[in-house]
Amino acid sequence: MPSNDDRSPSPPAPAPAAGDRPYLPPATHPVRGLVWALHLAVPLAGLWLLVARPRLNIRWEHHVSHFWLVVGVAAVNVALGMMVGQAAARRRDARLLLVSLVFQTTAGFFLLHGLATPALILAKGSHGFDIGQPVGLLIAAVPAFVSSLPLGERAAAAVLARGDLLRAGLVLLLVGWAAVSLIEGLTPLSAPPPAGGATLGVLSWPGAALYAISAAMMFRVHRRRPSAMLVSLITAYALLGESMIAGYFRPNWVLTWWEWHLLLVAAFVFVAYSAYIQFRREGSGAGLFDSVTLTATVRRVQAQYDEALEELVGHLRRMGEGAAGRTPVALRLAGKFRLNEGQAAVLDRAGQALAAERELSARLGALVDVGRRARVAVGEETLLAESLDRIRQAYGDVRLGLVANGRVAIGDRAFDADDFKETGTAGEPGRVVHPLTVKGVLAGALSVPVGMTAHDEALAATLAGQLSIALENARLYRELETLFRQYMSPDVAASLLADPAQAALGGSLVELTALFADLKGFTTFSERVSPGEIVEMLNRYHAAAVPCVLDNGGTIVQFVGDALLALFNAPAAQERHAELAARAALSMQEAAERIAGGNPDYPRFRVGVNTGLALVGNIGSPELRGFNAMGDAVNVAARLQGVAEPGSVVIGAATRAHLGPGAAVTPLGELSLKGKEQGVEAYVLTALE
Repeated sequence: MPSNDDRSPSPPAPAPAAGDRPYLPPATHPVRGLVWALHLAVPLAGLWLLVARPRLNIRWEHHVSHFWLVVGVAAVNVALGMMVGQAAARRRDARLLLVSLVFQTTAGFFLLHGLATPALILAKGSHGFDIGQPVGLLIAAVPAFVSSLPLGERAAAAVLARGDLLRAGLVLLLVGWAAVSLIEGLTPLSAPPPAGGATLGVLSWPGAALYAISAAMMFRVHRRRPSAMLVSLITAYALLGESMIAGYFRPNWVLTWWEWHLLLVAAFVFVAYSAYIQFRREGSGAGLFDSVTLTATVRRVQAQYDEALEELVGHLRRMGEGAAGRTPVALRLAGKFRLNEGQAAVLDRAGQALAAERELSARLGALVDVGRRARVAVGEETLLAESLDRIRQAYGDVRLGLVANGRVAIGDRAFDADDFKETGTAGEPGRVVHPLTVKGVLAGALSVPVGMTAHDEALAATLAGQLSIALENARLYRELETLFRQYMSPDVAASLLADPAQAALGGSLVELTALFADLKGFTTFSERVSPGEIVEMLNRYHAAAVPCVLDNGGTIVQFVGDALLALFNAPAAQERHAELAARAALSMQEAAERIAGGNPDYPRFRVGVNTGLALVGNIGSPELRGFNAMGDAVNVAARLQGVAEPGSVVIGAATRAHLGPGAAVTPLGELSLKGKEQGVEAYVLTALE
């Protein structure tokens, strides 16, 4: 757990562009900073002058002026202490609690110092009158010093947990000090001071040091998050330290003695004046001291404001632009954060702007998503359902209809092409209907709620155009599936769609496995049956054989009558292409056997499989071309199919080597094949593990 929230490094600020000036709060402007430093230096310079020139340090004893000066400033201090204490309770912040104790302690002792003014309660001066305020300042220096520390979460929680105890202890201390210093004859504090005067050096200098350290530590906080109220608190701590130094120089009623009274007055009036100015500027006292809080509190407050803004944005989204819908939530938030009417109005406008910006982002996101879905290989129903679901997330109650018998029905209304001719849209109460077209012809309509701005209308029109493109793509793809893909292997069709350059004439040398299959006895069967029965038989066999090839990743490059040629490892790469081809061949024979079992007069498949190098590519002319493979490996596969017995699969030696020990084969020895000068070693494949 981090122990120091205020020391977390802030990200470096970007360098201002030429001609730009970084914004600084008025109290942090360099010129005002110089004036502020001079104000702190002037009292010390005056003190030095009075001490160095004793003849200037004249005596002025006026009890009434002293009493009202002290009591008046004590009252101001009590008010400040109460305000800061309320802020500490509201924000649950340990630093504000400690600062409130500083004000309350000094206010209490300052009041007791005023009550001890000679001839008011006591007839003469007392020891308590002399040392009461320095003692109070020293006690207040302790919470001042702790408040300037970068308290971590545990330390802050410990301070808050003891808040009531600290306040009760302060009250008891003040009551006790009042009793012992104001009840004449009770203690030495109510007696006249010693003949040599009160010795205050032990109190003044440690107290001044603590206030100086506190001011320096608070200045570090101010550097990270500049604030006029922080400047006021730093000034107050500095003046309190100077007052302790001034109080060291005696005797009473001389100008140096009056100076430390005036420094106390300046310290507290400075903070009160800053609070008043900030209250006038903001119109509310809810956040007067937020800048003084710990970093963890600042983050928590920021999160609360973010949550409030989110609540307002959500309300605006639900209620639309009607002012009656916005007023209750704005008032509720104003009460929650103690905002005035102007601040509530600013929050309301900020919520509207943020809601509009988020709606715009959501609608742009929906437009992008519909564009992503406008791709091939997505069915029309799926496309429209997914797109409509996404659009409704951004636009609300969007409705879609498709043309049926020349009209589009949406809800209780129906539209035709004439409804969109004049303006390009059609109207419904609170809605705008945009046409969906395919090849410039009305194919459907999209009904969208009326937008709040012109941007909404433009986006809705763009959305309808994008959805029209998606619908047209889906329908063109469906035609392509029928007219293109069913006339060639899906792998070849997909490759051509992804890279049309693959349709160029030419090819490359690739190791592949070729599978040839035809029907033994097809000619005899054709002579004794009608053409219709031939087509029926071929379609049944091919309907069973084609899935066997495709399921194993093969590419069927041609049908020639009763024969087919399939390639593995072309055009799509396959690591185990020989094994896949062998499995496809065995599956084809099993499927063909099931068909032939119920038709004894049907011819039987015979299959040849061979592996080797072949030239693969597009062969033909610019007007007509086809994907094919040429080479010795393909020719050998055709020859092996020719020597195979019906219902069997014959493979070449290269394919056998790729299959390994998992293949069950019967050697056929070296075969003399047509077109081959040397014998070709062949095997009958019966099973694969």
